[in-house]
Amino acid sequence: MLDIKYVIDHLEDVIKRLDTRNGDYSYLRDLPKLSEERIDLIKKDDDLKNQRNVLSKQIGDLMRTGKKADADALKAKVSSFKDDIEKGDKRIAEIDEEIHKILLKTPNLPDSSLPLGKDDTYNRVERTIGTPRKFDFTPLSHWDLGLKLGYFDFERAAKVAGSRFTFYKGPFAHLERAVANFMLDTHIKNGYTEILPPYMVNTETMTGTGQLPKFADQAYHVDNQTEGDFWLIPTAEVPVTNYFRGEILDGADLPIRFVAYSSCFRAEAGAAGRDTRGIIRQHQFQKVELVTFTKPEDSFKELEHITHEAESILQLLKLPYHVVTLSTGDVGFSAAKCYDLEVWLPSYNNYKEISSCSNDTDFQARRMQIRFKRTKDSKPELVNTLNGSGLAVGRTVAAIIENYQNADGSITVPDVLVPYMGGMTVIK
Repeated sequence: MLDIKYVIDHLEDVIKRLDTRNGDYSYLRDLPKLSEERIDLIKKDDDLKNQRNVLSKQIGDLMRTGKKADADALKAKVSSFKDDIEKGDKRIAEIDEEIHKILLKTPNLPDSSLPLGKDDTYNRVERTIGTPRKFDFTPLSHWDLGLKLGYFDFERAAKVAGSRFTFYKGPFAHLERAVANFMLDTHIKNGYTEILPPYMVNTETMTGTGQLPKFADQAYHVDNQTEGDFWLIPTAEVPVTNYFRGEILDGADLPIRFVAYSSCFRAEAGAAGRDTRGIIRQHQFQKVELVTFTKPEDSFKELEHITHEAESILQLLKLPYHVVTLSTGDVGFSAAKCYDLEVWLPSYNNYKEISSCSNDTDFQARRMQIRFKRTKDSKPELVNTLNGSGLAVGRTVAAIIENYQNADGSITVPDVLVPYMGGMTVIK
C-alpha cells in the first residue's frame, strides 16, 4: 500500500498519477480530513487522560486526608472523562479502519517511464527477439494437434472438473514436466534459490501481495469449518513474497532471489469468450515464478535482471517473442512498472503473454512489513519486492507445440529439452 504521509503531502500529484490508471481516485481527498480528525481526537484523548491522571492523584490525596466529599466530587468528574475517552477511542479506531480500507483499495503509483494510456493498446514494444517461422504447410493450433495426437483430453477434463481444465496424456504430460524442470534448473544455475510453497494460503497472505480485497472474485476461496479460511494461490508470488512477512532482513543479504514451481488457480471471472480453446487460459495451470527482495535503490536494476532471466528461457527454447512495457492503464495493481514477455503463437498469428515481470517497489512490503537494516544500528527500511513468471509452463508448452510442429503432425522436441524428455527428439 501507499505511504499515507506521502499521499497527503503530495495529494494532487498522487491523484493525477493514479488517474492515468484509467480510474477515479478523487476519494483520496478524504485522507487529509480523516487524518486531521484523528490527530485532533488523539490530542483531546491525551488531554483527558492527563487530566484524569492528575485528578486521580488528587482523589488519592483527598482520601488520605479524610476529605471524602471532595474526593467523591472529583470521582464524578473522572467518571465523565471515561465516557468521553471511550467515545474518542472508538472514533479513532473507526477512522483507522476507514484509512486502512482506502489504502487497501488504492493501487501502486505508476512509474514515470510507463507509456500513458487507458489499456493494452498503449503498451510499448521494447524489443523483438527471433523471427516467426514461415510454414510450408498450414499449421495447426496446439489444441487441434493435441486432439489429433490424443495427448490432450478436454472432454474428460470437463466431465471431471468443468470447463477450462485439461488432461495431459503421455508425451504431452512428459513435456509439461520437462519444461518445468528445465526452467527450474536454469534459474537455479543462475543463482536463484528453489522454494516449494504451500498451494493454499490465509487471507492475510493474499492481502499482503495485493490480491485482496480487489481481486477476490478472481480467486478460489476455501472455507474450512475446522481449519479456517484458505485461498488457492493464483501464483507462487503470493506465498513466496509473504515468506519474510513481519521480519527485518540483513541488508548485506540483499538481493534475495527465489524461484518456485507451483500450480496456480484462477477463477477468470469476467473472462468469458477469451482464449477459451486450448490451454492458454485455464482455471488451473503450472508456473515457475521468480521473486526478489532488494534495496529500494536497486529495484529498477533488478527489474531488468529478472526480465532478462525470464527471457533466457525463451531464448534457450528458440521461441520468437517480444518484450513490452505496460501502459499506465494496463499495469497491475501492485506494480509500479511491468514488462510483459509475449511469445509468438501461430494459431493466433500474434504474440501472447507468457510472463509478467513487475517491480512492486515498497507497495507490498508496506502491507507485509518486510524491512531491512543497512547496518546493525541503522533504522529499519522497507524492502522492494519484484516478481516475474519464469515462465508460465502451459503457455510455454503450447508455444513449443505450435512453433515446432511438422507437416506430418509430429512435434520436434527443442534441443535443450531432449535430455529432460529421456532422449526423445520427436513427439508423434
